[in-house]
Amino acid sequence: MNPTPTGHNQRGMALVVSLVFLLLLTLIGLSSMQSATLQEKMTSSVMLRNQSFQLAEAALRMGESAVQVETYSLAVCTTATQCAPPAESATLTAAGRNSTSGVNWIAVPGGFYGVQNIGTTLTAVNVPSNTSATLYRITAVAVVGNNQRSVVESIYAKY
Repeated sequence: MNPTPTGHNQRGMALVVSLVFLLLLTLIGLSSMQSATLQEKMTSSVMLRNQSFQLAEAALRMGESAVQVETYSLAVCTTATQCAPPAESATLTAAGRNSTSGVNWIAVPGGFYGVQNIGTTLTAVNVPSNTSATLYRITAVAVVGNNQRSVVESIYAKY
């Protein structure tokens, strides 16, 4: 009777098992890399959106500062189109006067702002009672990166 050594029959099996484990570890590593890449893209998008919003807020404040100047004046809008929020804010790429809305867009660092005189009122909020206030709509636009656009707007009561 010849006893056969059991160690010789299992040597190839250890190699196959270790290769399967190596393949599994490689797949786990590739999956982790794809997840990290996706998270990096999402973070970049959030950062650009935040930067765009901050630039639009800064442009809005510059527009409000321009309106606050005592000598600032602007003709009252006369048509529904001219008194409506400017539709071109969704596609604006350069400063200048828009013939449809009548808004004159001013370039500032990182964006643009436009002002509309939407009329006077005696009932503006945070204005003394029975005080006539001129209402200005200030619209600001900022575009960052691959067309990451932010549009913000405020109504300023000047009395």
